[in-house]
Amino acid sequence: MTTAIERLRKEVVGSDGKLKPLRVMAASGQLGYGIPDPAFNAGLARKPHLIGADMGSIDPGPYYLGAGKMAQSDTMVRVDLAKCINGARKLGIPLLIGTAGSAGAAPHLAATLDMVREIARRDGLHFRLASISADMPREVVKKAIRAKKVVPLGEIAALTEADVDNATYIVGQMGIEAFQRALNAGADVIIAGRACDSAVFAAVPALLGYPLGPTLHMSKIIECCSLCCTPGGRDTIIGTLEGDSFTVDSMNPTRHASPSSVAAHSLYEQADPYAVREPEGTLHTKEARYEVVDEHRTRVSGSRWEPADQFTVKIEGAMRVGERAILLAGSADPRVIANAKSITAGVEKTVRELTPPNPAKPYQIIWRVYGIDAVFPWTTPPDPLPREIFFMCEVIADTAEEARAVATVTKQYLLHHGFPGRLSTAGNLAFPFTPPEVAAATAYRFNVYHVMDVESLEPLFPLHIEEV
Repeated sequence: MTTAIERLRKEVVGSDGKLKPLRVMAASGQLGYGIPDPAFNAGLARKPHLIGADMGSIDPGPYYLGAGKMAQSDTMVRVDLAKCINGARKLGIPLLIGTAGSAGAAPHLAATLDMVREIARRDGLHFRLASISADMPREVVKKAIRAKKVVPLGEIAALTEADVDNATYIVGQMGIEAFQRALNAGADVIIAGRACDSAVFAAVPALLGYPLGPTLHMSKIIECCSLCCTPGGRDTIIGTLEGDSFTVDSMNPTRHASPSSVAAHSLYEQADPYAVREPEGTLHTKEARYEVVDEHRTRVSGSRWEPADQFTVKIEGAMRVGERAILLAGSADPRVIANAKSITAGVEKTVRELTPPNPAKPYQIIWRVYGIDAVFPWTTPPDPLPREIFFMCEVIADTAEEARAVATVTKQYLLHHGFPGRLSTAGNLAFPFTPPEVAAATAYRFNVYHVMDVESLEPLFPLHIEEV
């Protein structure tokens, strides 16, 4: 039986060995939030050679990785998965999906695979399904720590073996190598755990022999779909590789890929605007050129790929901090607004006296006063002061009941707290709904956000093939 990658090779490699233009379709910037039909169908009409979609990120925060839950609703994930699977099977082309289920750990991958099998049964589809795990063996990570082969990313502390034990899940970001193994094994549909966004779109062209510089650069730009356009959006997009260059073409005719918008998106999520590091090497974009094709499309050339001397894997993990409750209240009293910092400090002091923290596992009270310092910890209040503010008090405790108890006591004393210049003994707050204290999800924090040197990538990302 001819595999998907073999069919593509016959189609795009000419009799003279030269590569024909390769059309790579990015269906969704993050699968599970809806794929607009007009642009998606327009993309299918262009007869792409593969469809790719990223499904996750650490952007939504540590909860989804720590809890093993999806950020998207099951309903929307099923809709988007079905659209992509049916579209790819109709054209007989590979479908590659990375960071399954939002965070790419074992429960996320399993839940996504269950949906894929369910869609296949419902729609009468038959194909070879590959799944790639991204969960890092804890002993491998600990061994790397002992060998001083793990370094932090950003401001996080050096990784310890205790951090490894405390993380509920630890995943590593796979690159193109894992996807290429799945393609060589005959996969039609690939569902991967945590993966580099660009690997989803670069694996097929790299396997076919397209130059890695433009391939990785194109993949980085199109992975967010039409976000690289003016005006930006999430509509389906097609990148077309043509020798040492590529073009970017949104399937929504109202979104235009201009040289400035495409160049700007090349900087997206990068500490270094000219060097994009992947497990297998580094993409250099400093010499890239962005040229107008027409009012809707841009051509990019000049990107360069440098293979790595040392393979690396970015590893991510999240640990439970406690159970969370939040208190929500607003005020339009100018005296409350002027005294917000002293009021919250005074209320917290009273609450800690009335509900003493357990010394072994003390609770946290975190204040965010919207209008003053909730988004950024400004050193001075605004001048003039806002006419309204919103208090959000977050309580994290060892148990849900303790968190609720602290939040309810905080509510009562915030409502009646005395402060200089107060005119009313009550009514200084407005609650948007009742109860104003709300039980929220378990609190997690990232405790693994590091880069690990590895000798080989293949053993870390095991592949499973099945017929569905």
